[in-house]
Amino acid sequence: MAMKTAQRADRRHDLLGLVAFVAICALVSGIGGAFTASSVGTWYQTLSKPAFNPPDWLFGPVWTTLYLMIAVAGWRVWRRRQAVAVGPALTAYAVQLGLNLGWSFLFFFLRAIGAALVDVVALLLAIAINAALFWRVDRWAGALLLPYLLWVAFATVLNAALWRLN
Repeated sequence: MAMKTAQRADRRHDLLGLVAFVAICALVSGIGGAFTASSVGTWYQTLSKPAFNPPDWLFGPVWTTLYLMIAVAGWRVWRRRQAVAVGPALTAYAVQLGLNLGWSFLFFFLRAIGAALVDVVALLLAIAINAALFWRVDRWAGALLLPYLLWVAFATVLNAALWRLN
């Protein structure tokens, strides 16, 4: 009986942890979305864009999916905190989320394409480090960051092209 109660408490704790990671990523997404909304319908539309620029409607579904994957990856690593040292991996996680948010602020809110390019290069490196650290703790968590890494690599090329054209 006590074992079942402890298992239920552990499951509840795990579920609350997942909710917290999803909430953190939703907060980053929401704040970044507010920065984006400040310019996406106005200034951004006036920029010269490369031929490979995706349609505007694609960004929302892609980022929603990526943020969910980022949240699950963080949660999976957090769950291992009793068995493995996860501090460096979760620190890298926080850094890349901060750089992610910083990019939206720089690019859309400040309209500083060059500064955003510097940020996105740092973000790309931070995601690679984060994925490698996550991989050491939980391979699924590391793998969940790979689509994010690929999308941000594409975003880096796109940002560079936008900087060059504008």
